Amino acid sequence: MLKQYLNFKLSQKLSPQQIQLMKLIQLPTQAFEERIKQELEENLALESGKNNDDKSLDEPYLENDYEDSNKIQAEDINVDDYLSDDEVPNYRLKSNNYSPDDNDKSVPYASGTSFTQHLIAQLNTFRLEEESSLIAKFLIGSIDDSGYIRRPLIDLTDDLAFTQNIYTDTKKIEEILHIVQRLDPAGVGARNLKECLLIQLKRKRKTQNINLAIQILDKAFDLFTKKHYQKLIKKFNINEEQLKNSIQEIARLNPKPGSSFSNNLRSTEHVVPDFVIEILNGDLKLTLNSRNAPELQVSKSYSEMLQGYKASKDKSKAQKEAVQFIKQKLDSAKWFIEAIQQRQQTLYVTMSAIMNYQKSYFLSGDEEQLRPMILKDIADEIGMDVSTVSRVANSKYVNTPYGTKLIKEFFSESMTNAEGEEVSTIEIKSILKSVINQEDKKKPLTDERLANILKEKGYPIARRTIAKYREQLDLPVARLRKEI
Repeated sequence: MLKQYLNFKLSQKLSPQQIQLMKLIQLPTQAFEERIKQELEENLALESGKNNDDKSLDEPYLENDYEDSNKIQAEDINVDDYLSDDEVPNYRLKSNNYSPDDNDKSVPYASGTSFTQHLIAQLNTFRLEEESSLIAKFLIGSIDDSGYIRRPLIDLTDDLAFTQNIYTDTKKIEEILHIVQRLDPAGVGARNLKECLLIQLKRKRKTQNINLAIQILDKAFDLFTKKHYQKLIKKFNINEEQLKNSIQEIARLNPKPGSSFSNNLRSTEHVVPDFVIEILNGDLKLTLNSRNAPELQVSKSYSEMLQGYKASKDKSKAQKEAVQFIKQKLDSAKWFIEAIQQRQQTLYVTMSAIMNYQKSYFLSGDEEQLRPMILKDIADEIGMDVSTVSRVANSKYVNTPYGTKLIKEFFSESMTNAEGEEVSTIEIKSILKSVINQEDKKKPLTDERLANILKEKGYPIARRTIAKYREQLDLPVARLRKEI
């Protein structure tokens, strides 16, 4: 018996041009500039500079006999295969402002001696036997960027045997390790945090505070890390003032001695704001970074080639193939210029809607003035898809009178306060952070107590939610916030 089934499938298809447009929209300014440079190198029909004759773009390249050869056929492509959020580049915020001028500035790259070379140069000042010297260099090579040797000595023994043909034992390696730990910066070559801090303390001039700090780390490291201050006072028979002074000595140490050296060789990454918001006469003004509006035009030389081909009477097969190639390049250049213009319009319209939605915040700079806002709110406002708004917000920065901000930070969920009004979770986090900053550090507030305080302020939040917000603010639990 035959049975018939009706199966409906909903799918979204985009052309290659649409996919490329979406990728252009999600690029921040610096990546967008690199994309333009790449296109200028790959497509010779595209030139930098303003095109004063726009009519040439709209005119047909050739006669109707050859118009069909200009079309590039392509199958529709599944959107899910190309529009992945993983392709959005990540940038670290190292600077909070940017020069208002749009002149290109070159960033110098640091060069110099590497961390390993720095340590080996110091090692050469020691008189060591050949085998000991090889072991020491091997240990230096095993030090990570933070300055630690993370691998057990038994594993290093095996590696020496297999890679260096040196057969030794852990006792010998530990002796050489103590020599490596005498190198600068202090604490390098340590196997854990405790050892790293002890190495640094033992190099300092011995005082009562230093000696006590060494004892605390050596004999009560767990109590120190968990901030059980009363137990430390009782164990070492000291007062709070003595404990406080010793903790201050420990706090001055560098827990990552290697990073201080490597950071000097690392080039600074600058964030270029994609938008600028200014306050003029009590009103907001939005401008798009001019780097997002490059002056591009279609190459006139390529257009002249087609005109020459059109005027010629004898058209060989090779000429037809060449002119088809030129037409494809011209079409690609024309589309790229139109895509840039569409990108500019999309960015400006989206950011303008965000600015108007959060007008109170941009005028005052008070985070408590941020309204609850999700991607759909802006998408409905400008009549675009949510994914388009997401691409604009995820990787773009805006320069405000209060610093350079990542646009996605303005989006937040909403909750209802005691008065029945919808408030942003950003506002709640700001209040939570303020309460924690004003607390008595000798008796820090627990999550339950914080929940009660916010409830008194008109924000009924569960203790579990308080813990989640606190973790998002990178604030430790009450016990670890305790000070003496």
